[in-house]
Amino acid sequence: MKYLIVGLGNIGPEYELTRHNIGFLTLDRLADQKSVKFEMNRLAYHTEFKFKSRIIHLIKPTTYMNLSGKAVKHWMQELKVPKENVLVIVDDIAIPFNKLRMRAKGSSAGHNGLKNIEDLTGGQNYARLKFGVGDDFPKGRQADYVLSKFTQQEFQELPFSMDKAIDMILAFCTIGIARTMSQFND
Repeated sequence: MKYLIVGLGNIGPEYELTRHNIGFLTLDRLADQKSVKFEMNRLAYHTEFKFKSRIIHLIKPTTYMNLSGKAVKHWMQELKVPKENVLVIVDDIAIPFNKLRMRAKGSSAGHNGLKNIEDLTGGQNYARLKFGVGDDFPKGRQADYVLSKFTQQEFQELPFSMDKAIDMILAFCTIGIARTMSQFND
């Protein structure tokens, strides 16, 4: 069985350690743990590994956040991965920092990356792992906030949550979304 795990983020060193790139950061950590390296490929950095007889493909789209759907659609077709085996890791300002929440489907909630995935893959019926980045910003400054770097204290706390996110990703691929949500969601 094949799975496609999509970490959302923006390419370029200026975005590297920003809240909006938590999807990239989480997949980088997972790739390190599995001793695999990302390679530049069509519309995304890609790598794969085997886990409990499943083939897990990881992609980090190179299309910028608001065009992420282009990469997701391409890789779903290229790898022949059904939508129910796709999981998107995304930052969420409506969830407190370091909290994780998996959903089987749902609205984009104003997130341009998710909106583009919906538009290009035919709806909201794909799994997502929402990584809470908090909402500590003045009214109207949401974009500046998600594109800012994590504070030093937040950065020190991230590995614990990223490891939990990795556990959730691997559970999604092995025990399914319903059991993963009941086991991990707060």
